[in-house]
Amino acid sequence: MATSTYRNKNKVRPRKRGAVKRRRVLVQRRRLVALGMCEEAVAKLQSNELRALLKTPKKVQESCQSEA
Repeated sequence: MATSTYRNKNKVRPRKRGAVKRRRVLVQRRRLVALGMCEEAVAKLQSNELRALLKTPKKVQESCQSEA
């Protein structure tokens, strides 16, 4: 009868951390700036909007070129 924490996967699994999420969002913001969006517009976006824009990078590039 092993009831140790080693065998209980619920107690051993990795936890989500805020620092990892902040780092991921920062990298995504930099990717949008590299695609051609202005930094002010990127700074105003929410994290879910960032991910939605990065799903179609070609459209983002085209829209940024048409604005300029």
